Amino acid sequence: MEQIHLTKTQYRSFNKKVVFQIILPIILFTIIALQLVKNISIKTPPNPIISTSYINNEEQRAPPTESDTSIQKCDLYSGDWIPNMDAPYYTNETCWVIQEHQNCMKYGRPDTEFMKWRWKPNDCELPVFDPIKFFEIVRNKSMAFVGDSVARNQMQSLICLLSRVEHPLDVSTSKDDNFKRWYYQSYNFTLVILWSPYLVKTIENDPNGRTGKTFWGLHLDEADDVWKDEIDKYDYVIVSAGQWFFRPLIYYEKGQFMGCRYCEIDNLTEYSLSFGFRNAFRTAFKAILERESFKGKVYMRTFVPGHFEGGEWDHGGDCLRKRPYKSNEVKLEGETLELYTAQMEEFREGQRLAQQRGLSLQLLDMTQIMLLRPDGHPSTYGRPANLTWPSDCVHWCLPGPIDSWSDFLLKMLD
Repeated sequence: MEQIHLTKTQYRSFNKKVVFQIILPIILFTIIALQLVKNISIKTPPNPIISTSYINNEEQRAPPTESDTSIQKCDLYSGDWIPNMDAPYYTNETCWVIQEHQNCMKYGRPDTEFMKWRWKPNDCELPVFDPIKFFEIVRNKSMAFVGDSVARNQMQSLICLLSRVEHPLDVSTSKDDNFKRWYYQSYNFTLVILWSPYLVKTIENDPNGRTGKTFWGLHLDEADDVWKDEIDKYDYVIVSAGQWFFRPLIYYEKGQFMGCRYCEIDNLTEYSLSFGFRNAFRTAFKAILERESFKGKVYMRTFVPGHFEGGEWDHGGDCLRKRPYKSNEVKLEGETLELYTAQMEEFREGQRLAQQRGLSLQLLDMTQIMLLRPDGHPSTYGRPANLTWPSDCVHWCLPGPIDSWSDFLLKMLD
C-alpha cells in the first residue's frame, strides 16, 4: 500500500479539522442539555413565600402548602401532655376571681408540677393561649358559658389568663356567683356565666321523689329559661353539663311522668344514666339552633370525668396522683364512655340542624384529654385543713390543667 506523506502545513490543517469535528458535537450536546434543563425548571412552580403577618383578604393568601394541609387535617384531640416550664401564666395572687375551693396554692398544696404541662397533638402544634390575640378576636363581642360549676371553673380560668392584659369590671346584677357578668372596657367585651346544670327546666326537691331522698325533676323537652331567653345577646355560647346527672332524677315529658334515674320508686320506669343527659342536650341544641333571632356561634364542651380513687366521692374517694397519665395508659370506659357517646351522637345531630340554618356548632372535646389529668384536682386543698369535707376530684385547681381549655377555644375562634 502506498503511504501518503504530508507536509508540516498540511499536517497542522488536518489536525485542526479533526479537533473541530470532535469538539463541535460536544458543544451542540451541551447546548441542547442546558435548554432541556431550562425548560423543566420553568415548569416547576417556585417555592411559596410564607408570610408571618396576618392577611385579612382571602384572595391574597398563598395557596395551601402540604404542611398547611396536614395541620388542617390534624386531630387536635389525639396526643399527650408534655412538660411546659413556662407555665403557669398567672398565680392566685395576680388573679382574684379564683374561688376558694379551687385555690389550691392558698390551701397548701405542696407540689407544683401539675401546673407545668400543655397539650401536644400528635401531628401538629396547638399554640398556647395568647390573650392579646383573643381580645382582638372578641373585640365588641360577648360570650356566655352555659352549664354547671365546671363551666364556671372554665370561665374563671379564662379570666385569669386574660388578667395578663386586663382585669375586668364586675357588672353583675346579682351577687350570686352562678350568674356573674364581667366587662373588659378596653375591648368592649362581655363575659357571663348562666347557671343551668341540667340545661333543661328543673324542679328542685321534686315532691314526687321518694321520702328521705332529694330528687331533681327534669322536664326533658323544655329548655331552661335561665339561658334560653338570654342567648340572643351573645356572639359565642359555650354549652356543657355532666356531673349533676349522677344525682337521683325524675323525668317529665309534656308535663307528665315518664321515668327516673336512681329513684327506686315502684311502677316508675328506671332509665339509663345517659338517657336524661342525651335528651337534655337534644333539647338544648334545638332551643338554640331553631331560634330565629339567634345569630351567634355555639360550642359544645364535652363531659369531663372526675378522678375519685379508693371510694366514691362521699365514701373516702380521693385523687392523689401527681402526674398526668400517658394516652396509652387509660381509656374511656363505663359511665364516662356512656355519657360521652350519647353527647357526641347528639352533637352530630345538632351539627346537621346548624348547617340547615347556616349556623355554627363546634366541638371542644375535652373528655379524653382530661381523663389523663388525675393530678389537677383540688383534692383536700380547696378548704382549710381543719374542715372535713369530701375531697374534690371534679373541679380543677387554678392555675391548673383547665387553663389548656382556652388553647382549644382560641384555636376554634381563630
